[in-house]
Amino acid sequence: MIKLKKSLLTAALTFSILMPVVGHSAEMSNIYYGVQMEEFEYRYGEGGEELFAFDGDAFIGTDELKLRWEGSGELDLNVNRFESLSNQLALQTPISDFWDIKGGVRYSSPQGPDRWYAAVGLSGLAPQWIEVDTHLFLSEKGKLSADLDIEYEILLTNYLTLTPSANIDAAFSSDREIGVGSGINSVEAGLRLSYDVWDRILSPYVGVVYERKFGQTANYVEAEGESADIWYAVIGAKLMF
Repeated sequence: MIKLKKSLLTAALTFSILMPVVGHSAEMSNIYYGVQMEEFEYRYGEGGEELFAFDGDAFIGTDELKLRWEGSGELDLNVNRFESLSNQLALQTPISDFWDIKGGVRYSSPQGPDRWYAAVGLSGLAPQWIEVDTHLFLSEKGKLSADLDIEYEILLTNYLTLTPSANIDAAFSSDREIGVGSGINSVEAGLRLSYDVWDRILSPYVGVVYERKFGQTANYVEAEGESADIWYAVIGAKLMF
């Protein structure tokens, strides 16, 4: 399983590194590529908890069909171990001017056994230009779960942007092996203030993040001697290529 993790990470990194080369050679065929990191940050929490967290994606394809990689993770710097790590590979196609549908596979390696999922999702712009990204997952164990990401950019000046965000995870049944209870099991809310240094390619930011576990998930966390809610101060940068 460790070898599988390393293989997936290597594949994801290789994919992102090779995309600029592929995109450059295929521009004449209307094939596009892009890489972005919405979150690439250091977190310092209550009680001295230190994390490195990232959330990003990369794509290659045409206006009609794209292959998209999405990845996220939290590395506990105190023990040098990932608290969560997921990689998703999906095909994405537009269904309207503002919305895309996608489907693929997701590999997640939380604390406990790793999980494979079939994934379908919807992403796009809701009214008032609110960015929405949501998925429905079916695990290899037959467990159904979902997530919802919401983000809104408030342009304070031509260079300064305030970005509130929220992430909600829910499960339709519990999966005790990976510490997930049924119902809404976790919420993460963030507020980040970024400064556009270089045409949105590089935007350093500071902010705060609040994480909260609920229901059975909170019980599982507290049974291991951890807190069900925590505040973090964060510093990082948004990257786009």
